[in-house]
Amino acid sequence: MPQIQQMSEYLTSQVFWLLVFFGFTFVVVGLGMVPKILGTVEMRDNQIAGDLAAAQAARDAADAEEAAWRTRENANRAAAQGVIGEAKAKAAAATAAKLAETQTRLDARLAEAETAIAAARSSAMAEIEGVAADVARDIVARVAGANVEPAAAEAAVKEVMAHG
Repeated sequence: MPQIQQMSEYLTSQVFWLLVFFGFTFVVVGLGMVPKILGTVEMRDNQIAGDLAAAQAARDAADAEEAAWRTRENANRAAAQGVIGEAKAKAAAATAAKLAETQTRLDARLAEAETAIAAARSSAMAEIEGVAADVARDIVARVAGANVEPAAAEAAVKEVMAHG
């Protein structure tokens, strides 16, 4: 077969050119492009590692700042609670003082009122005794037609009022 005979003539030439082409490709790609790609990959890995380190440092700084803020906030809150407690204590003391002063004034007015009431009561009782004695004398004069001494009428009214 003639195709097989031609194959041997061209096969060595094709294998030679195939090896030359792949050798050239290997030299260009393997020695020219791959080191550039590996350099780029290494630079990118270094940049990513640097960015991650910077991000971790920023996170650590933020955590430290947050912890400091929380500490300040807790101290401020405690101080505010202290101020509120002081204000409540002062207000309670002022209120207690005002209540004591007001209670003292009310007690004094109550004592004055009780004194006035007692005086009015004794005055009213004296008037009632006097009026009752006059009425008793008039009733005895009208009913019995007798005249009773004012002192005797007053004594009788006092005795009845003491028992009644």
